[in-house]
Amino acid sequence: MNAALLRTHSGLVELAMAAGLYGVYEVVRGFGSTSLTAARAHTAEIVSLERHLGVFGERAVQQAVDHLPAVPMLLAFAYMSLHFGATAAALAWVHRCHRDRFALVRTTLVVSTAISLAIYVLYPAAPPRLAGIGFADTVTEKAGINMSSDALGSLYNPFAAVPSLHFGYALLVGVTVAVLARRRWVRRLGAAYPPFMLFTIVATGNHFIFDAVAGGIVMVVAYFAARALVADTARPAPAPARRSSPALARHRGAAVA
Repeated sequence: MNAALLRTHSGLVELAMAAGLYGVYEVVRGFGSTSLTAARAHTAEIVSLERHLGVFGERAVQQAVDHLPAVPMLLAFAYMSLHFGATAAALAWVHRCHRDRFALVRTTLVVSTAISLAIYVLYPAAPPRLAGIGFADTVTEKAGINMSSDALGSLYNPFAAVPSLHFGYALLVGVTVAVLARRRWVRRLGAAYPPFMLFTIVATGNHFIFDAVAGGIVMVVAYFAARALVADTARPAPAPARRSSPALARHRGAAVA
């Protein structure tokens, strides 16, 4: 990877690079093709694994939340807004207040997105709400935002459930804020963000716990990869060896003699 791309740039340059990254994401996410049947088959594998491990409780969580007044609607709006909104706000804050850490955070985000895109192509999986196993589409029903409409369908991949970048991004943002923030309440807010996002994606029928675990693993792998990449760019280049001219070498030899 080009070392210049990994360094921290001005806000406008970083914004342009983010827009370019999103453009690449839009192109790559369309690679390959799958059907709802194939995506549901992968989802059935995930459900089978969770049942085997005794952790399949997502449907019970969604049903419990549905009985709470206003909560499903609030979670639906949180699902739609926080993924990009909170991530963009956190990146802007790090760039402004902790610029020495920005390259690592941004590169971690880029690497995790690249890894996830590859998995989406290789292992398309339907989210719970599209799996045909009794989950409701909370975002559509409570917030009035039709996730399956042609307009929204052109902006996201409906079978990009594994890994959950909603949780992966939340983990990166939460840990970054918890580590870098000076005020205690802000650090606590950062620490609470990943569990809140996990609850949100499960309660709205958009991800299984397995998806979130996969998103967390991808983010950890991306962090260590990004740390190695950024460390390489920070390492100074070795100074070129100085070669003595023949005349200077004779002069030095005469002086020694």
